[in-house]
Amino acid sequence: MTGTGKGIRAIALVGPAGAGKTSLAEALLFAAGAVDRQGTVTAGSSIGDGSAEARARGGSTELNLMRFDWHGDRFILVDAPGSAGFAADAAIAVEAADLALVVIDPDPARAPLVEPTLRRLEAAGIPHAVFVNKIDQARGSIADLLEALKPMSAAALVARQIPISAGERVAGFVDLALERAYHYRTGQSSEQVPLAEHLREQEAAARMVMLEQLADHDDTLLEQLLSDEMPSLALVFGDLASETKSGLVVPVLFGSATSGHGIRRLLKMLRHDTPTAADTAARIGIEGAAAQILKVWHGSTVGRLALARVFGTALAEGADLAATNGQAARAGALFAVQGAGTTKVGRAEPGDIVGIAKVDGVRAGDLIGPGGKLAGSGIQAEAVTANCALAVAAESQKDEVRLSTALNRLVEEDPGLHWAQDEVSHETLLHGINDEHLAVAVERLKRRYGVAVKVGRRTVAYKESIRKSATQRGRHKKQSGGHGQFGDVTVEIRPLEPGEGFRFEDKITGGAVPKQWIPAVEQGARDAIAKGPLGFPVVDVAVTLLDGAFHSVDSSELAFRTAGRLAVSEALAAAAPYLLEPVAHVRIMTPGSASSRVSSAVASRRGQMLGMAPQDGWSRWDAIEVLLPEAELHGLEAELRSLSQGMARYEAHFDHLAEVAHKLAGEIVQRSKQPA
Repeated sequence: MTGTGKGIRAIALVGPAGAGKTSLAEALLFAAGAVDRQGTVTAGSSIGDGSAEARARGGSTELNLMRFDWHGDRFILVDAPGSAGFAADAAIAVEAADLALVVIDPDPARAPLVEPTLRRLEAAGIPHAVFVNKIDQARGSIADLLEALKPMSAAALVARQIPISAGERVAGFVDLALERAYHYRTGQSSEQVPLAEHLREQEAAARMVMLEQLADHDDTLLEQLLSDEMPSLALVFGDLASETKSGLVVPVLFGSATSGHGIRRLLKMLRHDTPTAADTAARIGIEGAAAQILKVWHGSTVGRLALARVFGTALAEGADLAATNGQAARAGALFAVQGAGTTKVGRAEPGDIVGIAKVDGVRAGDLIGPGGKLAGSGIQAEAVTANCALAVAAESQKDEVRLSTALNRLVEEDPGLHWAQDEVSHETLLHGINDEHLAVAVERLKRRYGVAVKVGRRTVAYKESIRKSATQRGRHKKQSGGHGQFGDVTVEIRPLEPGEGFRFEDKITGGAVPKQWIPAVEQGARDAIAKGPLGFPVVDVAVTLLDGAFHSVDSSELAFRTAGRLAVSEALAAAAPYLLEPVAHVRIMTPGSASSRVSSAVASRRGQMLGMAPQDGWSRWDAIEVLLPEAELHGLEAELRSLSQGMARYEAHFDHLAEVAHKLAGEIVQRSKQPA
């Protein structure tokens, strides 16, 4: 069969974790004849989710690419992880796809889990359709599910089918555009059957609803309906395709990936209704010939590849390229990607997604194209909020240098990760979206890059301050033959308002401390507040140099620095020191059904509730604002997931320092003095 002439199309599979996106990809590959046997995630035989981390978790932990040909057309599947911790890995690839297929569970009670996906797609202007998976396990009606989803979508949800029931199970469907009935046959094409009499009235009503939804955007169709004129199939199918492309409607189909039910009907919809690569290029701001970098991938056999979608004209190995980041490169070998496997290809046609070797200067979000001809903006990589952090260190001392190289590669692959050296604790901190995300990153460090690491909780940045003023003399005198050391100062310390930091004042009169040594006294004071009597940096304190004495021969910069440190250290101990902890402003987004449980969890973590309100523009989600000690953020994301079917998430940023209750402060100070 000849193709549609629309070129290569890319379909992004998106939706909540556990909805069956990878299983659907396997079903599409099998139905299209790309594989001889349909793999399964549970058996570990799927093309997608081939990494050890995905296999161990039974779910996607990174972007997966698959491809197949069907009836003369080529399709690329972009299988995006459903878990929030791994979503950033596929974000650019999803936006660069021609159509997003939202894969969901048939249970109406789980409908709120779909809302974040629908909102993101609408905000990005990505055309999308819905596939209700696991229809053979459905316990509610499709009508109830659509009603639950309706408030979550600005575009009309257009049911393309209605189910045919046999007792409590769904045995087939009626195609509302064609007005034909089909019975499912496991692993085969559905069988056309006569439309039962008892379904005719339901089918006619459902079809009219579909036509009226399409007519909202087509005056010709509207006039025909008002005139009781039966529209042609060409008009109906044309409207379905054009209005899907424009994001005016969201087609809804159903089936079962594991049983193969409804898969070929879905393939037909994708073949005819998916926009072209040229449509997508216009949507994302690409002009002419260019390739959008989706992510960087380090393969075990092919090395570093930049996964890219090609637009405009074909890309060949050896082509001279320019990038929007100012880098110039020559395309190395090109690879088609099928799950974890790669196959070398000579060129990539427009619409294709390939791995490009030897373009080391580019990153996810960059646009590359023929040298001197690059135009357009493409998709810009968005900043990702990394709420969690782990302290990591190489298990073996010989791996310390290799660790930084491995971390650089890890964060290059995954935009949701970044790492840094903490200036205070001197820990190497790996930041990620959530605990699960970081756990997978640590596993990859060992498996992909051969660096085993020790992990631990990051050190909380406790501080201390003082309640009252104190005056103290500090005297440093040392004589050991030859020139000695002598410095003598008297200082006063006093508390400042929160946030004022450190202040040093000089009130010396009569030259009691020569001017050239006063900066040394200030430095000594700074040495003292670096670690106060409780063992933590001191903040919001003023030090005033009142008096002192010097020796014409033995005084020196070092002597006065030491005297200043001694004086301030002793004064701090006498000024009623108290412990401060960082407090974060936390915004939690959760399904409304879990709000009370989430609020209780926050309270148990010493949280101060600021307010709770419906999430703006969302139908069944709440936004909860709290102040929470940063020490209590550890494990919060995992607890929120367990309370909300995996959907609640949070954003946190430092708000202020707050005093720690006396008993807890004593425990923290005691722990800090114990050997690591």
